Amino acid sequence: MEPDTIVEINHLKKYYKVNGNGFRGKEETVKALDDISFEISRGETVGLVGESGCGKTTAGRAILRLIDVTDGEILFKGQDITHASEKELRPLRRNMQIIFQDPYGCLNPRKRVGEIITEPLRLQGITNGKELKEHALELMEEVGLRSDYADRFPHEFSGGQRQRVGIARAIAADPEFIVCDEPVSALDVSVQAQVLNLIQKLQRERDLTYLFISHDLRVVKHLSDRIIVMYLGSIVECGSREEIYSHPAHPYTKALLSAVPEVGGDAGGRILLQGDIPSPIHLPTGCRFHTRCPRATERCKTEVPPVLDLGAGHLCACHYWEG
Repeated sequence: MEPDTIVEINHLKKYYKVNGNGFRGKEETVKALDDISFEISRGETVGLVGESGCGKTTAGRAILRLIDVTDGEILFKGQDITHASEKELRPLRRNMQIIFQDPYGCLNPRKRVGEIITEPLRLQGITNGKELKEHALELMEEVGLRSDYADRFPHEFSGGQRQRVGIARAIAADPEFIVCDEPVSALDVSVQAQVLNLIQKLQRERDLTYLFISHDLRVVKHLSDRIIVMYLGSIVECGSREEIYSHPAHPYTKALLSAVPEVGGDAGGRILLQGDIPSPIHLPTGCRFHTRCPRATERCKTEVPPVLDLGAGHLCACHYWEG
């Protein structure tokens, strides 16, 4: 692990057991994450993209140990937390937080926002009483909320305001690393830019490190330093923002980028993938993308492609680049 690496994921797997069809259906396995590895350096934003169901959110929650993993290794600041108990994780929680996708579902409707924001502080035993209230007001001001809103309940806020409450709660304990799990996808387009600008502002001022999960490649391009592309629980491409957007190497990445709408752009260049996404229970043999890939060969149907280094840290899992 490099000295500035804050998160390191090695061969991470998360499998779920599900019942098959019928009353006595055979138990089957969903491979939500299947042998993924990557690192996140201090101060950077890594974008994690892919279609719904590819394992993005599962990866984010596994890193924070909000769910247990099946196999692999999770290192946070060099410490192995893969199988750490809740007691062992508690002192680390203040350094690793999450901004949830649903700005209403993640807030306790029975608590006032001042209490919600300072809940991480109470759980950590950092401060109490009058100091808690003062800290709540400071945090609200930092995220662009009026301090006199502290005694209101979540249902009295708009979607954008509720997400600001969630962001204030995430930074309350002064963390170093935050998983942003599609933090603007549930918001109106008119307020998305405001929340994204706030997330960037907090990163600069607090020296935060982000894993930014999204299916919106326009947002990821705006925020990320590096980008990881996932498909059916595995990583198919990884590289700097410039490499991924200027020189996409994997057919799946190219298809995703071609679907990004451009104002006044020509839709003629869009790559239309054929077929549906395969079941995560019955994964295709060989390359998982071969059933939809426009340049698949017989080899792709039987052999799992190796992860190749195309230079400048640009990695791609595709037989096309083997020469």
